[in-house]
Amino acid sequence: MAGRASGPGPTGPISGSGFVARPLSPETWDAFARLVEKHNGIFGGCWCISFHLAPHEGKRTASEYRAMKEARVHEGRAHAALVFDGPDAVGWCQFGSTTELPNIRSRKRYEEGLATAPDWRITCFFIDRERRGEGIASYALQQALREIARLGGGTVEAYPEDVTGRKVSRSFLCSGTLGMFEKAGFARTRKIAMHRWVVARTVPAG
Repeated sequence: MAGRASGPGPTGPISGSGFVARPLSPETWDAFARLVEKHNGIFGGCWCISFHLAPHEGKRTASEYRAMKEARVHEGRAHAALVFDGPDAVGWCQFGSTTELPNIRSRKRYEEGLATAPDWRITCFFIDRERRGEGIASYALQQALREIARLGGGTVEAYPEDVTGRKVSRSFLCSGTLGMFEKAGFARTRKIAMHRWVVARTVPAG
């Protein structure tokens, strides 16, 4: 993988758009955990671990998922652009290698048409329920791409939903929207579900 990280990223702030982004790391874990706990573990106690897990790893309890996520963060095997407003984390964009994040939605259909695996994939977003609609997801995506560039760049894939012509609750758009990714320079490559696309772009090192 191009520029694969060997440990947690730096914790220096990246300013812009009224927010500050920091890499998910042992230093930012407590703020991440507070946001997850505020939302009851998110999605039934997921703790943003599901895309890390292979099919054989099965269902666990919320406390087990929390411990698994924290261990990955301390080992440098979990990456995200964590968005802060003051001392509080208000959202994130998760990214990582295909080894770090082996699980995606519509995985069977995706693998049927896979020619070459990307260097990186973006799997999910989460935004504080009280802060949705403020552009935090777009900002988190920009900062995730910036962190990918710092880590060496390469090809980046994502799997967003096309919401054109239909109403979809923001709480169900954890993979992001097609329009948001296209505005960030991603191009559609193929469809893997009724409303889900594979999109990709190349991020130069920097």
